[in-house]
Amino acid sequence: MDWGELARTTLLPFVIAIVIVVIGLQLLSQAFDITTLALYFAPAVSILALLYGFYLSKKVLARDTGTPAMQKIAGAIQRGSVAYINRQFKTILPFTIIIALLLWYALGIGTALTFLLGAFLSGLAGYYGMYMAVRGNVRAASAARRSLREALDTAFSAGTVNGMLIVGLCLLGVSLIYVVNYFMYIGYGQERVAAEALKILVGFGFGANLMALFMRVGGGIYTKGADVGADLVGKIEKGMPEDDPRNPAVIADNVGDNVGDCAGMGADIFESYAVTIVAAMILGDMLFGVAGVAFPLLARGVGIIAAIIGTLFVKALKNEQNPMGPINRGFWLAALSAVIFWYFLISMIFQSNVTINGQAFDRMNLFYAAVVGMVATVVIGRLTEYYTDSRYKPVKEIAKAATTGAATTIISGLAYGMQSTVLSVITVALTIVISYNFAGSYGIALAGMGMLATTGIIVSMDTYGPIADNANGIGEMAKLDKKARKVMSAMDAVGNTTKALTKGFAITSAAVAAVALFATYVSEVTSTAKALGNTALANSFSLNLVTPPVFVGLLLGGIVPFLFSSLTINAVSVAAYGMIEEVRRQFKAHPGILKGTEDPDYAKCVDISTGAALRELIAPAILAVASPILVGYLLGVEALGGFLAGAILCSLFLALFMCNAGGAWDNAKKFVEDGNYGGKGTPTHAASVVGDTVGDPLKDTSGPALNPLIKILNVVALLFVGFFVANSLNLIKASATVAGGGA
Repeated sequence: MDWGELARTTLLPFVIAIVIVVIGLQLLSQAFDITTLALYFAPAVSILALLYGFYLSKKVLARDTGTPAMQKIAGAIQRGSVAYINRQFKTILPFTIIIALLLWYALGIGTALTFLLGAFLSGLAGYYGMYMAVRGNVRAASAARRSLREALDTAFSAGTVNGMLIVGLCLLGVSLIYVVNYFMYIGYGQERVAAEALKILVGFGFGANLMALFMRVGGGIYTKGADVGADLVGKIEKGMPEDDPRNPAVIADNVGDNVGDCAGMGADIFESYAVTIVAAMILGDMLFGVAGVAFPLLARGVGIIAAIIGTLFVKALKNEQNPMGPINRGFWLAALSAVIFWYFLISMIFQSNVTINGQAFDRMNLFYAAVVGMVATVVIGRLTEYYTDSRYKPVKEIAKAATTGAATTIISGLAYGMQSTVLSVITVALTIVISYNFAGSYGIALAGMGMLATTGIIVSMDTYGPIADNANGIGEMAKLDKKARKVMSAMDAVGNTTKALTKGFAITSAAVAAVALFATYVSEVTSTAKALGNTALANSFSLNLVTPPVFVGLLLGGIVPFLFSSLTINAVSVAAYGMIEEVRRQFKAHPGILKGTEDPDYAKCVDISTGAALRELIAPAILAVASPILVGYLLGVEALGGFLAGAILCSLFLALFMCNAGGAWDNAKKFVEDGNYGGKGTPTHAASVVGDTVGDPLKDTSGPALNPLIKILNVVALLFVGFFVANSLNLIKASATVAGGGA
């Protein structure tokens, strides 16, 4: 590495950028009070993120699209992606309208409107992020013919558009709700402004949750149905390479990368980003009043600035050949920026000592709690990398197991997948315990916000993965030269790593966000009971496992992730079955496809995956929305508390296991395909492909779909807590009547 070039092009500009931002924060804090600063700073920074994303999209779209063969392949991927997501939105729309009307009837028009806003902005971010991804792929492939530096810049810039859309639109939505309430209720005082905004902000989180669930589940079913079908028929039965244009399912497979890893993952992280702001604002209001509501908005604003700074330095140095180097530099600079900005922000907003639930803390404890979350993100990333990267023992052992057949491959992958949960769960547990010790339940919310402080660049890294994957596929199908293929292969390998890292990030941040929401639920039950005059419940409410309602709720919550995963895994099986039958039919009916003299019917395979995904996503969505309502209504608020705890617990374990096992099987297959243990075309390769196909629905459908599940369960509980509290009083009276009659 040329340290002189690094200092000149990266370190010096980075220091200058940090100094400028810190001075700007100091000047703003002196010119405005905390509420006014939050009122204008958060929307302004979110608009800055959107403008930066618009600039990058114009830059990417201005680049050339390569040869006619590349354009033809890319066009098919684009058409398939747009066709799927348009049909998905048409399927979701009636369901969304029905829920909005129910919310209007039960909770008022404000909650219904914020619900629609959350759903719309989440869907918009996913749609346009995918739009850029399917146009960035062919441009990255074309740029690879010239240099790694240009190809990386193209792919990462296209991915950054998605990152900026997610953080920009989410913060804009939350801050606009706050601004509207500010001008509606300012005459009643700042406390009234905060109270009215917080009442309806949960609706925004619910809208984002629901959209994420649809897009994550639907995209996951689509992509893995296509992938499994393409692999089992193309690779196993016909001995084709990964992206052979003769395979009728190859375009559907490439489309799946975008609807699953771009639109689906984007919506997933959007709602994590949203609910952590909402949870921190609600808890902050209870603890610190107006300052506690304003702080999350300001913290998210400086986090966006940190992410922008990080993405600016994702540039390959002159002689740099590994794309992971520039990406890692960008991430570390973004994380360092966020730490520095949070330090100054907390120093500016809070007094030297803060009181949380009657206990005094130094204000720097708030900073430390947030840093714990940031550190946890890095640790989880390294653990995920260890269990899913082919450089380390687990993947190598799974590949070795493939030498004795598919059964041992699956057994080895299951074992390492289960093992991988241990250190990750310990990390999450330590994050919760340490952050709680620093600042109580508010510390947990801050740790969740800290984990998501660099969301802008993390989403950029995630979206870069499918762009690089598609670029590599386009290069292979268009038969580009060896130099370009080498560049694209290196970018694709790094893309697999960034996708695995962001899955680990999404899972653990979802767990911490759910714990923050859970703490919010507990606080809301008590405060709502007091407001309704139910002092008995307010004083007696606890989640003691010895009491039958709590333990029954825990059991019921624990089975929901298993039932949910069963539905989504079976959905992939149904989609894959239809895909396999269609690919076999085309090969049999049109022998010229295998000879290369006849084009396959790609559109038919895209249509099969689309139809299966949209049919199968309804049942998991109904389960996610209905189950907490039924438990809360029939069994009461204590049982619902146990239900939420059980769902968080089992979802975290299952999601880590499925994503890491699936990622390990995938990379074990790639390890064999790189020439190890005989390479392609051997029985070992066939066994590794079987392992990969077993892991596909785990790592890209069911595992990631548990992220929005645990948050939607908690958000629904928060939305209807008033009804559950009122009904719990009726349940207590009914029980007392029955007991008295029996006596």
